[in-house]
Amino acid sequence: MMVERLHWERDGRDWPNRAASRFLRVGNVHWHVQEFGQGPVLLLVHGTGASTHSWRALAPLLATHFRVIVPDLPGHGFTTIVANDRLSLPGMARSLDQLLRAIDVRPALAIGHSAGAAVLIRMALDGQIAPQALVSLNGALMPFAGLAGQLFPMMANVLFLNPLAPRLFAWSAADRSRVERLIRDTGSTLESEGVTLYQRLFRSVRHVGSALGMMASWDLKPLLRDLPRLRTPLILVVGSNDRAVPPATAEQVRGRLPSAEIITLPDLGHLAHEEQPQAVVDIVMTAARRFGVLPPI
Repeated sequence: MMVERLHWERDGRDWPNRAASRFLRVGNVHWHVQEFGQGPVLLLVHGTGASTHSWRALAPLLATHFRVIVPDLPGHGFTTIVANDRLSLPGMARSLDQLLRAIDVRPALAIGHSAGAAVLIRMALDGQIAPQALVSLNGALMPFAGLAGQLFPMMANVLFLNPLAPRLFAWSAADRSRVERLIRDTGSTLESEGVTLYQRLFRSVRHVGSALGMMASWDLKPLLRDLPRLRTPLILVVGSNDRAVPPATAEQVRGRLPSAEIITLPDLGHLAHEEQPQAVVDIVMTAARRFGVLPPI
């Protein structure tokens, strides 16, 4: 069933890690944030169209060593916004910076999936965060090449401006097979619970509209221009079966930032951190000890 927006009392009744959730208003954003554990602060940022559920298995595992902060990005999941200017890359970065200031945390380590990686790199470049290292999980850090790079933002903008587009998508998400196919097309295979959670999100007109708005206003050219001056160590984790962000993207990024390190996860897709969370935990723990976030073994 299509819904206008997600309601915590109804749609969050069995939300993953519900006990870790809280809500707070910062400026024009009413945030849904999950917090786990104690220790050095670790920030997890999901990608376009996802939410805190994306970290449902990873966050509790990491919470044995870190204080883990997991927000729903503006307009996504249970985080609501007043103005759509928060959906651009600089807008997302500003909003997240305001949230971190409001809860008075400074990430020692930050992990972003897909577009979430771009948000974190933008924040690091602008001095909004200063982690010891950044981990990009299948980071969407390069614009589409050639004609696709011109047409995709234009098409996303047309869909975003058409009020029927989010409703049509949300209506079609009632068909579970469509959601399953969409996930398969990323190169990932999820368990039944993961599919159910994505289906719940995609039935929300506001969630879908925000995802379209994010894609419509996304401009990576300034990020790529500034990338060579990134001083924070960057680890590019790549699923070899990712069909959403080509694995070759990591090599393109390293071409602009030679210090970036690439780690490949064989046979995993775009949602690698949901498919095999322990594999990502191992990478994060190694990085945390290597860069002094945690003491060496």
